[in-house]
Amino acid sequence: MTAVIEVSCINCDMCVPECPNQAIALGVHHYEVDPELCTECEGFYEAPTCIAVCPIDCIYLDNTDSLL
Repeated sequence: MTAVIEVSCINCDMCVPECPNQAIALGVHHYEVDPELCTECEGFYEAPTCIAVCPIDCIYLDNTDSLL
């Protein structure tokens, strides 16, 4: 799984410093998560901190890659 940031992101910058893997970066319109770098904070925190700090709840875990 990986975290996904929806287009409703307001670019508040709250998630960026929380990512221990530098997986979050500003995309063309909003922040995006690099699925190659995202580990869901495993080994760092009990749960993905980007989700916990997002003030508008626009980040979620996507498990569709596990269906492939």
